[in-house]
Amino acid sequence: MTVTFPCGILIRLFAGLLLALSAATASAGRLHTLMMPGPLIQDHAKYEEQCEKCHRQFSKTGQKRLCLDCHEKIAADIENKRGHHGRSAEIRRVECRECHGDHLGRKADVLNFDPETFDHQVSDFPLRGAHAITPCRACHKPGKKFREAPGRCNICHKDDDVHKGRLGKKCQQCHNERGWTKARFDHDKTDFPLKGRHRKTPCKACHPNERYKHITTRCYDCHRLEDVHQGRYGRKCRNCHREAKWSRIFFDHDKDTKYKLVGGHKQALCDDCHKKGNIYKEKTPTLCYDCHRSDDFHKGRYGRKCKDCHTPRDWGKARFDHDKTDFPLRGRHEKVPCDDCHTGDLYKDKLKTQCYACHRLDDVHKGESGKRCERCHDARGWGKRVVFDHDLSRFPLIGLHAVTPCEECHLDAAFRGAARECAACHRADDEHKGRLGPHCNRCHNPNGWALWRFDHDKDTDYKLTGAHRKLLCKDCHQDPVRDEVHLATACGACHREDDPHEGGFGSHCERCHNTDDFEEVEFSR
Repeated sequence: MTVTFPCGILIRLFAGLLLALSAATASAGRLHTLMMPGPLIQDHAKYEEQCEKCHRQFSKTGQKRLCLDCHEKIAADIENKRGHHGRSAEIRRVECRECHGDHLGRKADVLNFDPETFDHQVSDFPLRGAHAITPCRACHKPGKKFREAPGRCNICHKDDDVHKGRLGKKCQQCHNERGWTKARFDHDKTDFPLKGRHRKTPCKACHPNERYKHITTRCYDCHRLEDVHQGRYGRKCRNCHREAKWSRIFFDHDKDTKYKLVGGHKQALCDDCHKKGNIYKEKTPTLCYDCHRSDDFHKGRYGRKCKDCHTPRDWGKARFDHDKTDFPLRGRHEKVPCDDCHTGDLYKDKLKTQCYACHRLDDVHKGESGKRCERCHDARGWGKRVVFDHDLSRFPLIGLHAVTPCEECHLDAAFRGAARECAACHRADDEHKGRLGPHCNRCHNPNGWALWRFDHDKDTDYKLTGAHRKLLCKDCHQDPVRDEVHLATACGACHREDDPHEGGFGSHCERCHNTDDFEEVEFSR
């Protein structure tokens, strides 16, 4: 069945549709108004026809940015991480509507603020001490926003200020939240930190009539009447005295002068050196000899540099540091009396430092090993400790030679003529009785006499194969071996008597036989 509409009806329907679309485009807000879930709160009522102020069309994302466009102070707090919104990481992360919804009616409370559960620590004014138990309304007055509460002490505590403003507005310099009446001013942060007895001195003793500016900080201004020196030692009391105890001297001679006190000097009285006159004007001598001339039992023979041998710790105990000279003392030399070497004038005589100059008579080698004794001996023990490096000689010690006592090779103190050939020492150990020559190292290893290192395949022109590997050396080398070995390598040279062919097939046995089994024939035509 076919349904037909009159042309006039279609035209009217089309015109109505265009009119509806035009109205929707001109005032899209009315459509949102029709869909609004409820009235806005009183503060937002003026925007009830302007949905775009808080909403993006058909989108929930980006709503937070629209909120912050109006609430500029909150936006600034979040950006600068201050205030409750800026200090809370959770608040910075979520959308505003998670805590502050709307469309709940004109009188709705969208703050959702509960003073009992609010965490004041996440704010610009954490509560401490007495503030933690102070009622909210004591600081947050009716009609004012919570963020507008004062944060300075003097605004809230103006009536409590017993100083009547004379000490300024920085109450926290002396007071704290734990107890308003208990002042705790940190004097150490001023230009005059309190130390020792000053800590127990009442404030008014130095600050009469609460005068805190232009107060002198020099000791002498306060302690002039207590100066037992009557000004003879000047006005720099701190050079000797400290606040801990006035009668105790804290003068540090080591730091405050150019002459450090060491040993016995620490026990000397000031007057022993500073005998009379003004302590600052007279120059006291600092050379040992100036004070100890009468104590010098050397009578000047060792010069006036007493400190070269003596120290203030014990004048009678000489402690000359010979290691700072060109000849440091080591081993037995450390116990040798000075007079054993220094027989003449201490400073004029120049002593030789070579070993041989002093130990010529002790040389058991009679000069054969030269005059450089230190190559083998050291000062720790002349006859007990030999430190000669044999590896620098013509016969480096390898393997068991390195642990062999010297006297087994060197039968007397004449070391230079010792033989280097193996056979010279190991003749009695030679089970070959000299047949294989004197060059034992060709086959044997110094790490162990029984360790075999001769490789017939690599060290000769005749590789051993088959049954030849089981032969003893003497089976082939029957004549004494010299420096060079010249043995025939043809089969017939050794197997002439084994030849059942009696020479009929020639001397090239390897054409038919092999070294694995002589009876196995490999003949091929």
